Amino acid sequence: MIRMAHTWQPAADILARDLGGIFRGRLLSIVAYGGQVDGDSTAPLQALALVSSLTAPDLEACAHLTGDWKRGGIAAPLILPDGEFRASLDVFPLEYGEIVRAHTLVYGTDPFAGVVISPTDLRLACEAQAKSHLLHLRQGYVQSGGKLPAVARLVAASAPGFAALLRNVGRLTGVQTSDRMEATRQGARAAGLPDDTVSAVLALEHPSAVPASDPARLFPAYLAAVERLAAVVDQWRVS
Repeated sequence: MIRMAHTWQPAADILARDLGGIFRGRLLSIVAYGGQVDGDSTAPLQALALVSSLTAPDLEACAHLTGDWKRGGIAAPLILPDGEFRASLDVFPLEYGEIVRAHTLVYGTDPFAGVVISPTDLRLACEAQAKSHLLHLRQGYVQSGGKLPAVARLVAASAPGFAALLRNVGRLTGVQTSDRMEATRQGARAAGLPDDTVSAVLALEHPSAVPASDPARLFPAYLAAVERLAAVVDQWRVS
């Protein structure tokens, strides 16, 4: 778990105050995750709030605050009854696993204490994600008509999803680091992907004015890397 970053402490305090006013004693915990926790100061504050019960009037009360939250740099929080959260760990192992990987406790007790995501559930979800990413790239290329600008947009737009997939694969190997880039790199190494191809694609997540490589020319190597990744996850054996 990561310590609170002082730059977004005020936004976190506002969210905790607002949710506390709505749920009162039913508010169990709030954790922040996402871009802010990973060091992107321009990202909105994302949060998961666990409550003992959740009603339609609760949602309505939260809905009335979304305008203020957005203006304050706060994304609409993910609000779940605690029991529902724990019962759905097998359904959303990737999504919850990413929150567990890097989060900051904002309010209450750590909701992830004692939480275990099944390696089998994680592997199945990784396989689905990898094969979906592969299908998306192949279909996207066909839809592009082979035109370089369209292929470049396809590669660049898919880079964040590729990075997330690598972090999820890294967790299959037991990677525990909260450092976003290190977790991504470890996933790539576990799958045996070419470092130059991975670096070029990851660079497209945050492109500079002068790109380090031509995304369209990168497509064949990128596609081959995703094909290998899908095959590795398909054959992965959970110990």
